[in-house]
Amino acid sequence: MSGSAAIATTVFGLAMIATIAIGVLSARGRDKGLAEWSVSSRGLGVLFIWLLMAGETYTSFSFLGTAGWSYSFGVPILYLVAYLTVGFAVGYVVGPAIWTYASRHGLISIADLAEHRFRSRPVGILVAVIATVFLVPYIQVQIQGMGVVVNAMTYGSVDLKVAAVVSFVVAEVFILVSGLRGSAWVSALKDVLVIFAVVFLAVYVPMHYLDGLGDFMHRMVAEKPEWLTFPGHESGGKGGMWFVSTTLLNAVTITIFPTTVAGYLSAKSPNALRRNAVLLPWYQLLLFVPMMIGATAPFVLPALGNPDLALFSLVTDSLPAPLVALIGVAGALSAIVPMSVFMLAIGTLWGRTLLGGGNGADPRSRRTGRTPADDVRTKRLSQLVCLIAGLIALGGALFYPNTLVQLSVLSYEGLAQLVPVVLLALFWRRMTKAGALAGLFTGLAVVVALWATGNDPLYGVNGGIVGLVANLVVAAAVTFARPAGQEPAPRPLGRTPTTGTDQAPATPVAPKEAP
Repeated sequence: MSGSAAIATTVFGLAMIATIAIGVLSARGRDKGLAEWSVSSRGLGVLFIWLLMAGETYTSFSFLGTAGWSYSFGVPILYLVAYLTVGFAVGYVVGPAIWTYASRHGLISIADLAEHRFRSRPVGILVAVIATVFLVPYIQVQIQGMGVVVNAMTYGSVDLKVAAVVSFVVAEVFILVSGLRGSAWVSALKDVLVIFAVVFLAVYVPMHYLDGLGDFMHRMVAEKPEWLTFPGHESGGKGGMWFVSTTLLNAVTITIFPTTVAGYLSAKSPNALRRNAVLLPWYQLLLFVPMMIGATAPFVLPALGNPDLALFSLVTDSLPAPLVALIGVAGALSAIVPMSVFMLAIGTLWGRTLLGGGNGADPRSRRTGRTPADDVRTKRLSQLVCLIAGLIALGGALFYPNTLVQLSVLSYEGLAQLVPVVLLALFWRRMTKAGALAGLFTGLAVVVALWATGNDPLYGVNGGIVGLVANLVVAAAVTFARPAGQEPAPRPLGRTPTTGTDQAPATPVAPKEAP
C-alpha cells in the first residue's frame, strides 16, 4: 500500500468510527419506543429536519451519477435540481397536511396513512409491500456507490466488496440503536464535509485544469454546444418533454416517498416543515458543483471508461491524499445517511402494518388498543425487518450487482403510482378503496409494460407520468361508477391529541365516521 493510500484508508477508518459513535450516542436518554425509533417522537426542530431531509437528497449519486450524467449527456442532468426544488414547493403544502393527519391519528408511515384512510389493513399491507419492492434497489445503489467512492478515495487499496460490507455495518449499527435521530445527527457531520468539499472543488477544479469558470464556460459553448441544449449529447431522447414530465412526476412522488414522510412526521410542528421547505431548495445549489466538474472532465479525460468516476478521477489526479480522503468521506457519508433512512423506512412500514397488528383502522381487526409491550414487540420486529432489508441489498451488491440496480430505474415511476392511494385519497373524500386499488394496479401495469417493451420514455414523455395518468383515470372511473354508500361505513376511531400547537391549513380528512 502506498503512502497516499495508507493516509486515505486511515482517515476513512477513523471517520467510520466517528460516524458510529455519533449515531449511537444520539440515542442516549431517549425513549426506547417505536415512535422515537421511527419518527424521533415527532420532536425534531427546523435544523435537524433540514439536515435529515437534505441528507436524503445529497446521496452517493450526487458525487457519482450527477458528475457522470453531466460528463456523458450534459444538460439533462438539470432535472435533478428542478424536481427537488419543485418537490419542496409542493411539500410546503403537502408536508404540514400529512403531519397533521398522521399526528392526530398516531400514524408513522405511508402504509399507516393508507390503512387508516380506507379502514383496511390489506390496503396498508399492499402499500408496504410495493414501497419495499421499490426501496430495496435504492439501498443497493447506495451500498454499491459507497464501494465505488471508497475504492477511488483509497487509490484502489480498499476493495469494492469490502467497502460495501463496511457501509452496511456502519449504517445498521447506528440505525438499529438510534433510529431516525441517529441519521439526523450523522447528517450533521456529513453536511459539514459535503459543503466543505463542494465549495472547495467549485473553486479548485476550474482553476487547476482550465483558466477559471469563465474559460470553462467559453470552451463549453465553443467546443461542446450539444452538452448545453436538449436532448443533450447522446442522451437517448431525454429532451424537453422528458425533462418537464420527469420533473413533474418526481416532484409529486418525492412528497410521499417513505423517507420523505419519515422526515415530515419527525417534525415538532407543521411550521417547522414550512420553514424547512423554504430552506431546502438552497441546499440544491450544491448539486451544480458535481455537474460542473463532470462537464470539465471531458476536456481533461476525454476517454474516461466509467463516467461515474469523473469527479473522483479529477480529485485523485490533482489533490494530496488528506484532501482526497476528506472528499471521499463526504461521498461515503452521502451513501450511508440515505441508506440508513431507506432501511429505517422499510422497517417502519413492515413492523406495524404487516407484523404489528396494524394501526387498528380495519373494522375486522380485533385489536382495540396498543400496550407498551405491543410497542416494544413491534419495534423489535421493525428493527429485524430493517436488518433483513439491508442484508438483501448487501447480497445483491456483492453477488448480483446488476439485478436490483436495473429495478432502480423503475423505482420513482413505481412509487409514483402510490400517490393517489396515499396522498390524493386524503383530500378526496369520495375516493373508494376499489377505485384506489384499481388505479394502483393499472398504473403499475402500464409502467412495467412500457419499461419491459423499451417504450419508456413514450414519445418523449416519462413512462411514470403515463402510468400515473392511467392510474388517476381508472381510480376516478371506478369511484364514480360505484354509488356513494355501497362501501361499508368505517368503524368509529378514537383520536389521539394533536402534537404541537399549529394546524395545517389544508388538513386532509378521513371518510365520515359512522355514528
